[in-house]
Amino acid sequence: MGAAAQIHSAADARRLARRRLPWMIFDYIDGAAGSEGGARRNRAALDAITLRPRILRDVSSRSLASRVLAQPTERPFGIAPMGMCNLSAPGADLMLARLAADHCVPHCVSTVASTPMERIIEVAEGHAWFQLYFSGDGSGTFKLVDRARAAGYETLILTVDVPEVGRRPRELRHGFKMPFRIGPRQFVDFALHPRWSIAALLAGKPQMANFRMRGYAFDRTESRARATWETLARLRDAWPGKLVVKGVLDALDALALRDAGVDAVQVSSHGARQLESAPAPIDVLPEIRRAVGPGFPLFYDSGLRSGEDVLKAFHAGADFVFFGRILQFAIAAGGDAGLRQLWSVLSEELSIAMAQTGLRDLEPLGTGRENAAS
Repeated sequence: MGAAAQIHSAADARRLARRRLPWMIFDYIDGAAGSEGGARRNRAALDAITLRPRILRDVSSRSLASRVLAQPTERPFGIAPMGMCNLSAPGADLMLARLAADHCVPHCVSTVASTPMERIIEVAEGHAWFQLYFSGDGSGTFKLVDRARAAGYETLILTVDVPEVGRRPRELRHGFKMPFRIGPRQFVDFALHPRWSIAALLAGKPQMANFRMRGYAFDRTESRARATWETLARLRDAWPGKLVVKGVLDALDALALRDAGVDAVQVSSHGARQLESAPAPIDVLPEIRRAVGPGFPLFYDSGLRSGEDVLKAFHAGADFVFFGRILQFAIAAGGDAGLRQLWSVLSEELSIAMAQTGLRDLEPLGTGRENAAS
């Protein structure tokens, strides 16, 4: 039996990935800030939400189609920005891009992607957004903005929850660094995981491809703390397309962003990778929805592990959601076939949950969120 056929849930993908990946790589993908209490809190909050079954409704025909920023999609979920995806398997960035193209969903391309942004949007057939970090004095940041615009990106995601990179002890214990470096400890780790190591050796060391520009060197530890509301205003003036701000956990901040002219807000704790004591995003999502009103686009990520989680987020106020690390686990477990298998599992889980709760599509949740979840 191939590895992809063994993936029946996100937990299966994680279990298989843990077996195949070097410890350093697995812990980089899986780890969270501090003692990882924030990650546990995210999961506990989602688990505490229930969905109310409804009966005797004709749900024999169901649609997972949705819309995001006025664009039709085949699923109500997309691909969150994730750095250095090719560490999970060579070519992972392009596996995600092809999946985005096939299902007409946004592939959010990380600033620290290991494939050039131009190649990703080409393979994604335009279904790609570019995620941006403000760092240092901002000069390199705005070079990336210009490059994204020239590449044909129409949506920019400004991630604002990383003024300083969070301490993730699992990474630190392994000596994980970007750019990627191999020392004696890493060499032993890789030798004990030959399948991954041979594939990585043949493909070449993953690079942070978007920084291979003249006059610009990226330092992951460089402070991102200088960004202000004036920075946002400057970016809004410079970017003619859609602007999403990601990493918002406060209703007043969300309201100020709406009033500052951003096109959408993404409620997120960065997968609990930044501030261990941050609230569970799913808990603050309803409050933020009430603050910005029913018509303002509100996206969600962090802690999602199933199709039922997608439905819970929609009930709580989201218009669209994004999956992250579990997609990397699926790739690590079974390559492109593993990714497609998990995507199918998530889709089936959502469709079944919709049937159980009396929904043919997700459109009714715009007015009925409070009536089907508790």
